[in-house]
Amino acid sequence: MPKFLAAVTASPLVLAPLAGISDSVMRRICRAKGAALSCTEMVSAKGLYYKSPGSEELLFIHPDEGPVGIQIFGSEPEMIAFAADHLKDRPNVFLDINMGCPVPKVVKNGEGSAMLLDPDGAARCVEAAAKHSGGKPVTVKMRVGFEGKDPVSASRGGGNTYDYVSFAKKMEAAGASAITVHGRTREQYYSGKADWQAIADIVRAVKIPVTGNGDVESAEDARRMLQATGCSMVMIGRGALGNPWVFSEWEDPKSAKRFLSSKQIADQIEEHFRMLIELKGEHTAVLEMRKHFGWYTKGVRGAAELRRKVNTALSADEITEYINAASELSFGPRE
Repeated sequence: MPKFLAAVTASPLVLAPLAGISDSVMRRICRAKGAALSCTEMVSAKGLYYKSPGSEELLFIHPDEGPVGIQIFGSEPEMIAFAADHLKDRPNVFLDINMGCPVPKVVKNGEGSAMLLDPDGAARCVEAAAKHSGGKPVTVKMRVGFEGKDPVSASRGGGNTYDYVSFAKKMEAAGASAITVHGRTREQYYSGKADWQAIADIVRAVKIPVTGNGDVESAEDARRMLQATGCSMVMIGRGALGNPWVFSEWEDPKSAKRFLSSKQIADQIEEHFRMLIELKGEHTAVLEMRKHFGWYTKGVRGAAELRRKVNTALSADEITEYINAASELSFGPRE
């Protein structure tokens, strides 16, 4: 197993890269709760080459984050090579290439999940990254197909005829040290059910570690995925939104969010907001806290009105007022 995966000995849970969400603040919070690894928001290889504004902010890694990977995307081996070389002296412990993003503006450029349609081109990108990464492991995040609303393989009576096993093996042969598999097709985006059996198919076919991704909302879900697929790690994305405790409950089931008081939840929101202000300033922190407040207070009785107010808040004082109000609400029954 690659050395950078030594961090998963205590917990196999990994925070997913989430564009516009998994910044340094979220990564630090999840790390403190028990996430073994995390990854930056994806950065365009072309953007790095052309010195696009904002790339440096996405690349910021705080010393308290623990082992972190940098995720890049692109379809041109020369650009991927440049990005790998440019990033080789950063504090990341691995370099991940996104081959699963379903967003149209990424796919139309032949990047993200569009790479699934060009296995040879994808392999050249992995080779280029591995050659120029300064020895840092290169990993790949993929989906189990491009078209099809049913991810299940045709061999099991489903509608997905994509050969995801061959794609994964090609990435391994090209130099990938590990693969993360989201058990959905590009057409599914994040709907429907993830195909865990497809993840198991890939686990059996390759010799490198495989991380499973899709439909994991709790530590119990993660345990079921590990058992069902044989994967080495479990990546959690949407399940961590407003719920960094999904990582701590691996070791301590009683730390799950459903067991916490409103005060404990509000304290975490307050910490998140404070860290956002320190990293990005008040204006940006207020805007970004709107979505995080919504996720943290999901399932809180009486929080709908607070969320409405937060969504129009313009100052840190206002946000703080609503956080204090949230500490008085009742957690438990759904709204």
